[in-house]
Amino acid sequence: MTVELKTVAITPLRHTFTHVAALIGGDKPASRYQEAVLGAQPDTNFHYRPTWDPDHELFDRKRTAIVMREWNAFKDPRQLYYGTWTMGRARQQDAMESNFEFVEDRGLVARLPHEVAERALDVLLPLRHAAWAANMNNSAICAYGYGAPFTSAAMFHAMDHLGIAQYLTRLGLTLSDPARVAAAKQAWLAAPAWQPLRRLTEDTLVVSDWFELFVAQDFVIDGLLYPLVYGVVVDDVLAAKGGTAIAMLTAFMTEWHADSAKWVDAQVKVAATESDANRALIAGWVRAWRGRALEALAPVAKLALDDEAPGYVAGVIEAFDARCAKLGVIGPVA
Repeated sequence: MTVELKTVAITPLRHTFTHVAALIGGDKPASRYQEAVLGAQPDTNFHYRPTWDPDHELFDRKRTAIVMREWNAFKDPRQLYYGTWTMGRARQQDAMESNFEFVEDRGLVARLPHEVAERALDVLLPLRHAAWAANMNNSAICAYGYGAPFTSAAMFHAMDHLGIAQYLTRLGLTLSDPARVAAAKQAWLAAPAWQPLRRLTEDTLVVSDWFELFVAQDFVIDGLLYPLVYGVVVDDVLAAKGGTAIAMLTAFMTEWHADSAKWVDAQVKVAATESDANRALIAGWVRAWRGRALEALAPVAKLALDDEAPGYVAGVIEAFDARCAKLGVIGPVA
């Protein structure tokens, strides 16, 4: 008896969804990222306008001054959709758990120089409130923004900030106790060094134009704060003084900012290259919020770096201005 095995080639009737095919140039295989986000923005059949904002539809392009011909152009170069984002963050969470266990099991906290531990607590713990504000701002971008590729990534960004706030709280409990975490809250509410940054973050909470909010929070504030605090203060200064354990406990922040900047820069570039009007708007927002952010971060830099603060801040400003120039949204600033 012989058994004959035959293969049959089945030709698919279509390779992807019709609305995705219209956006990728025809019926061809689409990535999971493309099928997850492209064309997913609701834009028809809204029954009524929101009673709390009757001038706009529930999802409305006019909630920002930015004008786009195609809102699906705001793609994420990282190709993150819910599946890839959760898997990536799970791997990073495992790495951070290993870092915390390594620091705790080997008694590295007790070996930290007292001055380094105190400086880390003074500078890092109040920033959990800034991270929480960034979470709320990105949640607002997701709620009021237009275009599923943009708003879905903004929601991931919001939850990343929530995770950062939690990591900072955990760092405080690892290096000290709950009383020190409570003291950091009081510093955020009352200490003179933190009031400019607190005022800045609270002012961003009431920005109505969601793309301006994106520029203010994700591009400008984060673009200056993360390189200064985690790049300079933690990785350069404190680590050199025996604070390697601090760098390990904040490793996620450094890695996350480098990765998320790819998404942020891509969105700014897409909007700016769409039209001269968009570019002028974004450049104006960058200049305005850049000035405020530098003013707000100056006392924090002084708290962290003492008399060496101006030199380090100048380096951060230079790098940020180079980033802006590369995206074409701002010229040299005196």
